[in-house]
Amino acid sequence: MLASGKSARTVSSYDWSASALGDPAGWPQPLRVAADLMFNTPLPMLLAWGEQPIVLCNEAYGALAGPGFSRVPGGSVPAVLPPPFAAADAALADAWRGEAACVAGAAVNFGTGRAHFDLYFTPVGAQGGAKGVLCALAAAEAAQPQALEEPGTLSILVVEDNLDSQYLVCEMLKAFGYEADGVAHPDDALAHLAARHYHVLFTDVSLPGMSGVDLARLSLGRYPHLKVIFASGYGDMLLRHLDFPYQSLQKPYELDQLQDALGQVTGALRAGA
Repeated sequence: MLASGKSARTVSSYDWSASALGDPAGWPQPLRVAADLMFNTPLPMLLAWGEQPIVLCNEAYGALAGPGFSRVPGGSVPAVLPPPFAAADAALADAWRGEAACVAGAAVNFGTGRAHFDLYFTPVGAQGGAKGVLCALAAAEAAQPQALEEPGTLSILVVEDNLDSQYLVCEMLKAFGYEADGVAHPDDALAHLAARHYHVLFTDVSLPGMSGVDLARLSLGRYPHLKVIFASGYGDMLLRHLDFPYQSLQKPYELDQLQDALGQVTGALRAGA
């Protein structure tokens, strides 16, 4: 389960000086509540607010939309509709009229490729017409293990709060021919898992906010195809009696140990596919 307290994110977690919305202390209550909900949710989400909508997004959506989308919550966005809104304009119009709506399997094009999502539109402050619309994106169907023809198709999410170690591990994995992304915080890991398909979660056991074990358990509940590899400087003491399969590497580990663990993962995924 999520650790309480420090890992929570709200509007107060961000600098709003670049936003047309200004200081959150002056925001209408419906906007503040909807924004807090969005920022503290691992699903990719957008919030459009006002007659000339200002579009806010959480970090999960920013990771999904790619570097072309503003990293500043509530900052300037292109004049065109964000892709989820453009993909479901009728449902968006219903939400602006105060009616919740959903679209199953909408084709959303982020410019780097088209993916299918279930889109959920919720009106915000709907008395006398919505003041805003909250949009959540969920994968249209559970991601399934993909057949692996080459090791390079194996995608790995590395969760390591030591940035030097994270960089070195990601570079080693890329040198082996794998795809690798690195994050330092469990919240960012959940955002990346929601944004794209990974085969492997390679996580340190000791992390800020929640342990790597809790992160793995939560991730497997959402993405049961994931293979988990733990890295720990404390041996296997914290990994005893886990109720899901995993591999573990004792820090500092050798390159051949890492390659062997990934080779076993590749074999398991091929067998499953």
